[in-house]
Amino acid sequence: MQAAVIVFPGSNCDRDVAVALEQSMGKPPIMVWHKENALPKADLIVLPGGFSYGDYLRCGAIAAHANIMPAVRDAAERGTAVLGICNGFQVLIEAGLLPGALLRNRSLKYLCKDVTLKVETAESVFTAGYRAGQTITVPIAHGDGNYFLDPDGVQQMEDEGRVAFRYCDADGAVTDAANPNGSVANIAGIFNEKRNVLGMMPHPERLSDPALGGNDGRAMFDGLVGALS
Repeated sequence: MQAAVIVFPGSNCDRDVAVALEQSMGKPPIMVWHKENALPKADLIVLPGGFSYGDYLRCGAIAAHANIMPAVRDAAERGTAVLGICNGFQVLIEAGLLPGALLRNRSLKYLCKDVTLKVETAESVFTAGYRAGQTITVPIAHGDGNYFLDPDGVQQMEDEGRVAFRYCDADGAVTDAANPNGSVANIAGIFNEKRNVLGMMPHPERLSDPALGGNDGRAMFDGLVGALS
């Protein structure tokens, strides 16, 4: 398996996700600068977290028009796995690869803490390392993570099984109290229609090694290697 990590000006989790990928793949991913017009051959493309272009205009809005993004769109349309984490999720939405919008947290405050997620499905390359219904601990670090989609869109997402993760409490209960940012239906991550694109606000790469305080995120990267190799 080979992976490529897209690096935008302002990315700050590109190295974190590269380390997590190398742990699971046994080799480093290819780092691709945003000004490139073509992608190397890769089974997985990752858009990392951070503050692409300083989050000017709107989070992810400028990065969505970067030179490399047409190649990312083409790869996604061909079925290549594309993972957007935090700011990468925002970029995927701004680029039209995923539906909805990411608004300011309902507290209007930047949040950086561990949260509990419920894995909604194991039937994707991204969640193959988990069990449906499993609860995992993964950090969040965002000011604009409040996922919004109109009621019809949410219903379609639910009907098609395209919710990947939800915010929940330690017992797996999906409650408003366990929702850190106000996301509709406690949604923390979603798939596109073909399930080859995943956007999620939490950072699995930040808890992918016991030295970081936990390794629940590692199962995502191990699962990707197993599914894509």
